[in-house]
Amino acid sequence: MAKSQKSKSDKTKRWSQEVTEHSDALTLEHGVFALDDPKEIAASLKRSAEASHRRKAEPFRSAMSMLTFYINRAGKNLSEADRERLEQAKDELRKAFGRPPHD
Repeated sequence: MAKSQKSKSDKTKRWSQEVTEHSDALTLEHGVFALDDPKEIAASLKRSAEASHRRKAEPFRSAMSMLTFYINRAGKNLSEADRERLEQAKDELRKAFGRPPHD
């Protein structure tokens, strides 16, 4: 497919990948969303958020936003098991920052 004939979904995939890889908010540890343990995912996001000098929001909000962004962008391509693991990582992130659980 020629450059001028790229579909909208190709542009969207490139845009979201670019945001995930080069966000000004956080520098993520490589493979963070592929980790098996939701606690490890949360701990990695917390470290990244607290170490960032570029983020605009507080560390908790930056970390949660990045996790939510990843889940939303993966959409239907995310297996049920992966979605559940990442949703559990949200709960672990709340615990790590001393936030109340989400109902």
